[in-house]
Amino acid sequence: MLLVGLTGGIGVGKSLVTARLREKGAVVIDADEIAREVVAPGSKVLERLVERFGEKILDSKGHLDRKKLAEEAFGDQEALKDLNAITHPAIGAEIAKRIEEQRDTDRLVIVDAALLVESGREGFDKLVVVAARPQTQLERLVTYRRMDPQEAERRIASQAPLEDKIAKADIVIWNEGTIEELMRRVDEVWEQLSSEAKTYTRRDTRRED
Repeated sequence: MLLVGLTGGIGVGKSLVTARLREKGAVVIDADEIAREVVAPGSKVLERLVERFGEKILDSKGHLDRKKLAEEAFGDQEALKDLNAITHPAIGAEIAKRIEEQRDTDRLVIVDAALLVESGREGFDKLVVVAARPQTQLERLVTYRRMDPQEAERRIASQAPLEDKIAKADIVIWNEGTIEELMRRVDEVWEQLSSEAKTYTRRDTRRED
């Protein structure tokens, strides 16, 4: 197994990258999907979120309203810190479980998480950063997600600066051009990483022997 962390700021096109890599054969562990699972109605995580932020973060059926939670947490450093302290341990435990399930394979395993740099998470064989200029991020959030410009700016500012992410990256995938250009770059990265995954696994096997 080659364990790859994949990260990038909001609006950079990270979901397009992970979808392509999954299509090519990578095992993708999506932290955002797991984040939705751990806050299911009746979960301890959801109970703690309601204790901290109030029932206003729930919809009419008792499910977490992620937009309302974001309005409460983003832009307020203390609130964001509390949100992360409540959710990150549960998300991290589930990610670790899914990684362990792939431990003895020759698969390329990708942990897709927006806050890998911010959380200081380590233990990856490679770190891939999907990147775009902050102005590009803002334009995409406003145009395609219909996000209020001020809210979009707050969301971008709540994440680590682009230069911090790039400084820690082994591979950078820039998404400033067309979809076709992005897909070509992702295919190049897939070829590199999938080849390394098989080599890495063979090397581990020889060490065990």
